[in-house]
Amino acid sequence: MARKWTSGDLAAAFLIGGSLVTVAVPSFLRSLTFSKLSEPLDGLAQLVRSSLVYAESRPHELSFPPSAPLTPAAVPRGVAQADPHDAWEHLTWKSLGFRFDGPHAFAFRYESGFDPADGAARFVASAHADLDGDDVLSTFEVRGERRGDGKARVLAGMFVDREVE
Repeated sequence: MARKWTSGDLAAAFLIGGSLVTVAVPSFLRSLTFSKLSEPLDGLAQLVRSSLVYAESRPHELSFPPSAPLTPAAVPRGVAQADPHDAWEHLTWKSLGFRFDGPHAFAFRYESGFDPADGAARFVASAHADLDGDDVLSTFEVRGERRGDGKARVLAGMFVDREVE
């Protein structure tokens, strides 16, 4: 015989269910946000480490690897995408040991140069994504430099614009 639910039983069920939703939804949204942020943060951290190693391995040069174009050339729109097989074949990506083998949501760029005015070599590594497909980009940027003293370093801070747009 089926049990009848009393108003007290229903109230208790709603109370427990509401409590679970109150705890679970913010936690889920937080983890979703952090998962969107892990790709650019991990990718830029790898580019910074590799840039510093590259510079330190060339003690008599004041440079970083040459600039590399936005890769993939089109920023993914709203979903993670796999790259064409030759997307990461640029000399700079190879010099930095940087590539994605699976689908990803961000496109990366590496710019470098030498400023004769202050005698410093500099790089800017950036990650760009259109996370929700609305043509508004999230941008993350880190910078580094190497001056005449020969020590390569990362400049303080990270530029972030519309992190989860």
